[in-house]
Amino acid sequence: MKYSFNWRKNTVLLFVLILISCGNKSKNSLTTTKSDLTLAKNDTITTNSEELILGVNQTQLYLPLLKNKGIGVVANQTSQINILQRVAIDQSTMGSKTVTLHLVDYLKSNLNVDIKKVFAPEHGFRGKADAGEHIKDGIDTKTGLPIVSLYGNNKKPTNAQLENIDVMVFDIQDVGARFYTYISTLHYVMEACAENNIKLIVLDRPNPNGHYVDGPILASKYKSFVGMHPVPIVHGLTIGEYAQMINGEGWLDKSIACDLTVIKMKHYSRDLTYDLPVKPSPNLPNAKAINLYPSLCFFEGTNVSAGRGTDMQFQVYGSPDFEKTSFNFTPKSNEGAKYPKHENKLCYGYDLRTYKYLDSIDLSFIINAYNNSKHKDQFFLDTNFIDKLAGTNSLKEQIIAGWSEDKIKATWQSGLKDYLVRRQPYLLYP
Repeated sequence: MKYSFNWRKNTVLLFVLILISCGNKSKNSLTTTKSDLTLAKNDTITTNSEELILGVNQTQLYLPLLKNKGIGVVANQTSQINILQRVAIDQSTMGSKTVTLHLVDYLKSNLNVDIKKVFAPEHGFRGKADAGEHIKDGIDTKTGLPIVSLYGNNKKPTNAQLENIDVMVFDIQDVGARFYTYISTLHYVMEACAENNIKLIVLDRPNPNGHYVDGPILASKYKSFVGMHPVPIVHGLTIGEYAQMINGEGWLDKSIACDLTVIKMKHYSRDLTYDLPVKPSPNLPNAKAINLYPSLCFFEGTNVSAGRGTDMQFQVYGSPDFEKTSFNFTPKSNEGAKYPKHENKLCYGYDLRTYKYLDSIDLSFIINAYNNSKHKDQFFLDTNFIDKLAGTNSLKEQIIAGWSEDKIKATWQSGLKDYLVRRQPYLLYP
């Protein structure tokens, strides 16, 4: 029996913005003294008459923890909150509209939270940098707050960078793949907080690939920033659940534990479809790319392009080394891919934009690419980056040996079965 589990029962198509009359606020609404803003329900999905409410909108649960404290915020472009703003309909009538604010702006400018610093992960605070691009410290021009890069000189906050911080807030949208580095940033933030007696609050968000679990378990030999923990490639956890597993499994240095509070979502389950309102990184532009990402990211360790340098990132793959196909593309420098693989070269390949919705890792792409490559000895990069992505050297060896997808996946099953048991205590949602 295979353990590529799929909890998805149906696709929820209806997204609803909830407009609340400002003259009839609910008890959970938050009114500020600096402007006519009230808390709105953020990115709601309606299913079975229950609305998904994100952790960021559970302000009544975490704002009391920030009062009279020095605050650090780990954030990027996805750290957004929807607010209802009073507007004049005419000279005598007031109404409301939903506006989207960055969490940092909302906490600092509207609620007077004493934010000391903002900590930015890979791709930077505004999320425009290339994958792997060195991010520098700086000052946020909008708020004047210092920005500390966690993808530059250090990936773990230093003791000096944490001075005057009592509580750290982590609010970043993940996509549920082990090699997506926001969970590695989470690890180092947790470790630094534990070492400096700083409380960490994780505002939970949905996992758009939370409907299944699949892939080989990472072997400790291949631990890196694109894979720090012994979990499968698709782990099926929200970022709050993942934080709990890091703590509970003793994965922090010397098995220390972080003072962790996860602000849960309301009415979330793994069978919900959730289209992200903001790109989580420059090269994951839409739901199709996010769904294909766990299967196509293997190409980052090969000479095959996964569409960086086009507007079809992680929805196509191809190479100048392939035999001529009916589909082709030419990668060019763009935002998020300044120097894409095979820049300005015609790549023959395959268009997956109408490919089926995946509920398991699809190895047919990389197997097909290897088999169709003219120069198989040059297919995998000399850096062996494929082994870090896979978390094992077995996948590369199995592909070279001509193994089928089913035969390869059969070797994953024992590890997946054990993982599903280990993660059970950390689940917050059905």
